[in-house]
Amino acid sequence: MPVEFPADEQAEAYWKFAEEPTRPELERFFFLDDVDRDLIALRRTQHHQLGFALQMCTVRYIGLFLEDPLAVPW
Repeated sequence: MPVEFPADEQAEAYWKFAEEPTRPELERFFFLDDVDRDLIALRRTQHHQLGFALQMCTVRYIGLFLEDPLAVPW
């Protein structure tokens, strides 16, 4: 079975945001519906809720957790 390795720029973009998300991407991956909010509300404090929401949206967008959870675009 042939194996293909990612190009250098693909490998560099792995585990992080390659660029700032566009408006349609923000609406698609970072919009929180009622089910999301209910799941977030189960967390103990507002700090935990914010961290959980950020990780949930990051996993939706990138497909995995960030190595450094603070390495997100402003």
